[in-house]
Amino acid sequence: MQALQPPAAAPGVTLVLGAGGGLGAALVQALTSRGETVIALGRQTQPALDYRDAASLACCARHVSDQLAQLGQPLVRVLVTTGFLHGRLPGGEAAMPERSWEQLDAAVLGHSFLINAIGPAMVIKHVLPLLPRHGRCVAAFLSARVGSVSDNQLGGWYGYRASKAALNQLVHTAAIELNRRNHSAICVVLHPGTVDTDLSRPFAKTGLKVRAPDVAAAELLAVVDGLTPAQSGGFWDQHGAPVPW
Repeated sequence: MQALQPPAAAPGVTLVLGAGGGLGAALVQALTSRGETVIALGRQTQPALDYRDAASLACCARHVSDQLAQLGQPLVRVLVTTGFLHGRLPGGEAAMPERSWEQLDAAVLGHSFLINAIGPAMVIKHVLPLLPRHGRCVAAFLSARVGSVSDNQLGGWYGYRASKAALNQLVHTAAIELNRRNHSAICVVLHPGTVDTDLSRPFAKTGLKVRAPDVAAAELLAVVDGLTPAQSGGFWDQHGAPVPW
């Protein structure tokens, strides 16, 4: 997918990974409506973002690097919106969040960690080096409040909780390293709240505040735009409030 050309005054390029999902697509739309340059990659784009194929991450990074060179603009935001909570495994088996340890399954756990933690870790490896060494830039990875260890009062959802907790640690660690390259860089995990997408729709309970993807995208961009380097390495919700680890 080609980058979308903004007015000359745009501050730089935003990369959205997982752009085919409900929230990822809404973020692309919100950014382009602001006149910003967006490179949008997902499972159906060319090149394709496929966490099951380690080479695809390097290919996507080369594509982004080439686009940046053609545009002559820096990469100022990386928004990683990928995630797995339920659905089909690569072999076709159905997977749902575990209600009890009796439902723990190695294949489901492995896929959860691949999509929610290992894939984003490879994004850290291949994409974060494309961020500039000077000036403000942001890398934001979508996590979930259920990945908070201290906030876990209900149990269940073993794979999703644990893989998102792993993502939180990976991003926190990357933020430390990124700061050594660029003191103005920001690297965070974000909790987007409950959004009306395929990922959360089966679990949206009556009375729970569910927001449309465009509303959630606007909230997240407001948080991203307001973050400071002092908040790098943190875990923030859709209102900019800290989420406990």
